[in-house]
Amino acid sequence: MYVLGLWDGHDCGAAIVKDDKILVAVNEERFTKNKLEIGFPTQSVEFCLKSLEIKANDIMHVAINTSDVAKTLTRIFPAVKQHYYQFRRRKSKPAFVNLKREFKYKVTELPPNLITKQISKTYFRSQLQKLGFLKFKLHLVDHHMAHAAAAAFTSGFDEAVIITLDGVGDGLSGSVNVLQNNQLKKISDIPATSSLGIFYEQATNLLGMRELEDEGKVMALSDYSYKVPDKKNPLMKIFKVNGITIDTDLSSWQRYKLLEKVVWKAQNEDFAYMVQKVLEVKALELFKNAIKKTGMKNVAWAGGVASNIKNSMNVRKETGLKDWYVFPHMGDGGLALGSALYTNYLLTGTSKYDFKSIYLGPGYSDKEIKKVLDRNKKWLNFKKVTDIAKITAEHLANDKIVMWFQGRMEYGPRALGNRSILASASSKAVKDKLNVHLKKRDWFQPFCPSLLAEDAPKLFSDYDKPDPFMTMGYKARPEMVENIIAVLNVDNSARPQVLTDENPLYIKMLKYVQELTGFGIVLNTSFNIHGDPIVTSPEDAISAMKRGGANYMAIGNYWATLK
Repeated sequence: MYVLGLWDGHDCGAAIVKDDKILVAVNEERFTKNKLEIGFPTQSVEFCLKSLEIKANDIMHVAINTSDVAKTLTRIFPAVKQHYYQFRRRKSKPAFVNLKREFKYKVTELPPNLITKQISKTYFRSQLQKLGFLKFKLHLVDHHMAHAAAAAFTSGFDEAVIITLDGVGDGLSGSVNVLQNNQLKKISDIPATSSLGIFYEQATNLLGMRELEDEGKVMALSDYSYKVPDKKNPLMKIFKVNGITIDTDLSSWQRYKLLEKVVWKAQNEDFAYMVQKVLEVKALELFKNAIKKTGMKNVAWAGGVASNIKNSMNVRKETGLKDWYVFPHMGDGGLALGSALYTNYLLTGTSKYDFKSIYLGPGYSDKEIKKVLDRNKKWLNFKKVTDIAKITAEHLANDKIVMWFQGRMEYGPRALGNRSILASASSKAVKDKLNVHLKKRDWFQPFCPSLLAEDAPKLFSDYDKPDPFMTMGYKARPEMVENIIAVLNVDNSARPQVLTDENPLYIKMLKYVQELTGFGIVLNTSFNIHGDPIVTSPEDAISAMKRGGANYMAIGNYWATLK
């Protein structure tokens, strides 16, 4: 029995599960090339069906989510969300910004009702019928239950606390849940007005960055502060953690105006630090209380706030938890899969999936790759090689930058070794070249590493377990900093992808790097030009190579160079 999950909001996408298997999952941006695309994920649905060689009428159950007032209005009036998308991504000029912002905060906090639920179901039925879906049952899943199911059912835990924290969805900004005896049960709601996610989004906007997209920059910038003491942080009083929920006396608009006053007087890095510290302090208190109340020390979490590595590292180290798990597609882009997982749980009782590999998107054969390379002979020299991993490792060891396009595309926001740009982890000069000329990112944003699990405890002082999804932060051993300087933040922390056997070809390449340099570690950043989604197809890869001026690419078993 197939279950199709859908999400039509920020970073829309689709996923299909069957029995206890996650078969395919992808986001629409990878096809439309509009980063964090919004709208009904037509191309994602079509890809899911095509990749499994099934028809629309083979799908008997469709899972959707989020039927609050704001989301329902955007389904009735799609121009509204398109306007916000264009404005948020700085593609349209602002007008009546404060009035629109205040209206947005008020409307997005409204919960769903019978009318909005019915309208949302009608909308999805209409869209699905256009794609040939005629006989199916529609299942409406709560926004935060979809997040919770994604974290709980892919965690591998038999028993755990499941916490969700994000901006807002279905009138809430978070939840505390328990997974026990194959049952997932919510035990606490966190109101929309108390949203740590919206708080961080507001700060991102006030720093002149793109909300829902540049929050990671705020986190990185915070490390350059002089560390404002908590007692002198005027933002610390905004939220109060009461047991396993969060309260506030301010409306979202009042909070925005307070942030506006504080950022006016503070240095940008100090403001970023104050915002980051509020998140860490309040989240830590919530997690500690949840562990104490439930008596469970395995903790899994999801929602957009889970993308904040500094916060996750603080939770890992300071709560007293036993084991942890962060759902790798933690933001709203993971809602399609979360909805499918929860619906499958209700239908079949399935509460655990083997989620070791998340290479769930499009893949291309050497034959398909060759056809595209042949069409680009004007730009490229290329040859088929017997050991693509070895030639890549040799170039990396010689401080070259290599674009790496292999296998099926990763699911989620991280490049995990199939659609990656690779470089030496020890060369600051190569890192700077990559940042300035190819990625064109802000100078204070760090890059991340991929490495072999056997080398992780040698390089990181607080390392605890492999993380193939790049969701946790660790501190470098002082004596190892110079060996991995290109993948460290200014505080010597990193967000590593730590591999055991999840990606054989990528691991083979890392082993060659280990032989050549002493450590099986490389700088790994997403294969894209700044502002674009991660590349999907060979055509995308070659286009990015030409636009970025990169000299080398390992694409399938072909080694390509620019002429």
